[in-house]
Amino acid sequence: MAAQNFQQYTLTYDQGVQGWPSFYSYLPDWMIGMNNYFYTFKGGDLYRHNVNNTRNNFYGIQYGSTIRSVFNDMPLENKLFKTINLEGDDTWGATLATDIQDSGFIQAGWFEKKEQVYYAFVRNSGTVPAGQDEYALRSLNGIGRSDSVVGNTVFFDLQYKINNIISVGDMLYFALPPYTTPQLAGQVTAINYDPLSGINNLEIDLTIPGAVPIPIQDAFFLFIKNAIAESHGVLGHYCVFDITNTNTSGINLFAVESEVMKSYP
Repeated sequence: MAAQNFQQYTLTYDQGVQGWPSFYSYLPDWMIGMNNYFYTFKGGDLYRHNVNNTRNNFYGIQYGSTIRSVFNDMPLENKLFKTINLEGDDTWGATLATDIQDSGFIQAGWFEKKEQVYYAFVRNSGTVPAGQDEYALRSLNGIGRSDSVVGNTVFFDLQYKINNIISVGDMLYFALPPYTTPQLAGQVTAINYDPLSGINNLEIDLTIPGAVPIPIQDAFFLFIKNAIAESHGVLGHYCVFDITNTNTSGINLFAVESEVMKSYP
């Protein structure tokens, strides 16, 4: 049987809830309670716990606090989880994953305090080239078939008003029959649209990592906007979130909430 990697934790049991509420990252060699103090041994040294104000520092290593939970209201409805709202006295970093997406995140510095609640919009990390789960997002839009491709310029029929839908910096993709997984063509560097002069084309940077040559003139083109700047939240039926705090002093967290809206495909 192949060897498996297991994550090790130190667990604590709470008689009040009759369960194991906390997982600690530190791994002592021995533990003992004596005279109302908790002692551990590590590498031949003796440590007494809970006797200073520095939180999450064990054997000279500073850890963070992480809480995992789930938003699961109306589990049969597909929803957009748009924000994280924290009722407490400090901000936390957050990562979010649903049954459709696993790229949602918030940095601790993005929170704003409004009416005594810390509030932040969920962003998506995104990848270049895009991952398979990104093709179902609202940041993706189709353009149409190209008329021709010359060097780093993609020409379109005038019926496609590209100046209304695409921006410099967007990632341009193309799909070939039978139109399965799109491939990255490049990043948009210029939009040239002048219908009176018959001009309707995109200039792209072909040198970005992951870009591949466009093999035919009339491939179907689509684009994906910057995942962080254009995020609309994470899409799914439920949302598992992890929040992490690295403060070394004692803080309070009373509730974690999210603003959620139904998704209409």
